[in-house]
Formats: sequence, structure tokens, C-alpha cells
Amino acid sequence: MATFSIQPGKEISNQFLQRGISSFEEASSYIKALPYGRNADKHDSLCVFKDQKGTCSTKHALLKRLAEENAQNDIMLMMGIFRMNVQNTPQTKRVLSEYGLEYIPEAHNYLKYNGSVIDCTTTKTLDFQPDLLEESIIEPEQIADYKVAYHKLFLSEWLKTSQLPYSLDEIWGIREKCIAALGQ
Repeated sequence: MATFSIQPGKEISNQFLQRGISSFEEASSYIKALPYGRNADKHDSLCVFKDQKGTCSTKHALLKRLAEENAQNDIMLMMGIFRMNVQNTPQTKRVLSEYGLEYIPEAHNYLKYNGSVIDCTTTKTLDFQPDLLEESIIEPEQIADYKVAYHKLFLSEWLKTSQLPYSLDEIWGIREKCIAALGQ
């Protein structure tokens, strides 16, 4: 686990310090303990604090920005595409079964430090790494429009090779039902 002391004087660092959180390790634990849920405005760097919840995207973008504010540039924000299935996300079982799917490729954000994954999405462990199809380093600004566009492009290519009877809009809708199931 990456660890460093949070220095005052920058927007996100100050938000953590005001909450009595003084290290990256404490910040990661705090963020991980917040409920999983979509934010009102994921373009807002502080949305996780305002909404008191977050997604893999908003939580990890916030932690990446905290690392940057504290000159910790060896902590990377990652976007991975993994096979979301009943083994790694059991809450999706009903939806995947209903549509006859073994899995749906899902975009997931997390951090990497010295080759190790730091996933602060929830307190439940998401064992996505065995089902990882690809991953890339992204910037916090890319968690919204870029991530969605990339994910849809990946799904579009996957649909061409998988010979499933769904359009991109239909598979995106099924994916949304899976994400809703994860939030319950």
C-alpha cells in the first residue's frame, strides 16, 4: 500500500485534513468505507465528499488527485476492462441469467502502485484481476466521457465477435441493470 503524509494547502488535501485524515493510507480507508453509488456530477473533483458516496471512477480519481497534490506521481489511475460475471460480481447473477450471458465486459477504475492494485471501490473485495482483458493508465479527467466512449467501443467490437443477438444500446442497457444490481 502506498503511504505518505498529506500536506496542507491544496484543495483535495485540505478536504481530507479537515476530516482528520492525515495520510494516504487513512484516505484510502475512508474512501473505501463510503457507500458505492453514482455521483451527481462526476466532473466535480469533490463530488465524493459532497455526495458521501462514489463509484470506482470518482473514488479513484479523487485519490489520484490527492497523490498528485502531494507529489506522489508513482501512484497510477488505471482503467481495466474485465469480464463481469457471477464469480467476481455475484449480484449480477439474475441479470446475466435473464439475458443468457456468461459475462459482460466492464470498465473498472483502480489505482496501481509498484505493480500492486489498490481498489477502494467498496469494502467488499472485487476479484477482477483473473478476468482482466486489458488495462491502461488514464488521467482523472478521463473518468467520464473518455471512459464511457472507450467502454462502448470495446463493447461494440466484442459484440461483433461474440455473435450475441444484442445491439450496443441493448447490451449497454443490460450492463446498466448489472450496475444497478451491484448498488443494492
